[in-house]
Amino acid sequence: MALQTTCIGAYPKPDYVPMRDWFQVKKGLTDTGGEVTRRATELQNEDSEKTEALYVRATKQAIEDQVSSGITIPTDGEQRRENYIHYHCRHLNGFDFKDLTTRVLRDGAYSAELPTIRSKITAKDHHFLDHDYKIAQSFTDLPVKITVPGPTTVMDTCANEFYDDERQLAFDLADAMNHEIRALAAAGCKYIQVDEPLFARNVERALDYGVECLDRCFDGIDESVNRVMHMCCGYPGHLDDHEYHKADRSSYFRLARAIDNSSINQVSLEDAHRHNDLSLLEKFQNTTVIFGAVAIAQSKVETVEEITTRLADALKHIDKTRLIAAPDCGLAMLGRELAMEKLSNMCEAANQV
Repeated sequence: MALQTTCIGAYPKPDYVPMRDWFQVKKGLTDTGGEVTRRATELQNEDSEKTEALYVRATKQAIEDQVSSGITIPTDGEQRRENYIHYHCRHLNGFDFKDLTTRVLRDGAYSAELPTIRSKITAKDHHFLDHDYKIAQSFTDLPVKITVPGPTTVMDTCANEFYDDERQLAFDLADAMNHEIRALAAAGCKYIQVDEPLFARNVERALDYGVECLDRCFDGIDESVNRVMHMCCGYPGHLDDHEYHKADRSSYFRLARAIDNSSINQVSLEDAHRHNDLSLLEKFQNTTVIFGAVAIAQSKVETVEEITTRLADALKHIDKTRLIAAPDCGLAMLGRELAMEKLSNMCEAANQV
């Protein structure tokens, strides 16, 4: 039996997609993403048939590329999103996307112009991710995974001018995410992923209330739905930046028990960019591990042999039925050709192992 394979979320956007990725800012200038954020808000407000057709076309291509590479659980490629966080926030009450606030993020790794929370966070009456799911699922018989940003990661990627209590903010966000996740499940989505890379950067917050919020996100969801959580350690805005400041190596070990005891069925961990001590996998007795098998911020293409060897080493520490091969994180910065080459090698390795 071959290992299952999946992607994490983002897939390279074709040139015809009007929505640019957040990391595609002009190098050497002072632009910190505000231009991309404002343009994304304008595009969402336009809601034109022409723009929708482009998103549908790009989603179809992203799905077909993944499936042709051998992926068994594809994603929609997040073709409508400038980043995986703010796309969702623009659909919530309480966020101001007009007057952005500059903040330093990721332990000083970079600064960005961010939307600002100016009132209580609540979900709007209408849903939106179920629409994205239905479009993506129409292009394949394989189950499509849809991603949702987690509460603590949203908190770290916006400015807060309303809440005095961070815990209350986190649970309000979790309730708003749950509103959308319930709609996804009702639409038939069987793989729903909450992205919480901030767990690795702020373990204390994650253990204090982050894992509880994660469970709240999936409140009321049927057991037939796979509850997935992604937790990478942070990535730069361009390829081959080897000096980028990542989360502490010990974070996964400190978080493993809490995640394993939560309602989460699958947890996504990076390993290709920075190898783990594989005894980490033994900490997950209940949870399936989505194992990062190819790097998404390095242009070097891992060979099938290299990936096979690492997957085989991982299987010394976890049962084969609870290991899924995947890239470390989203593939957006690789470009289509490089992304497909890496995915194809990864899927071949998953078949061989």
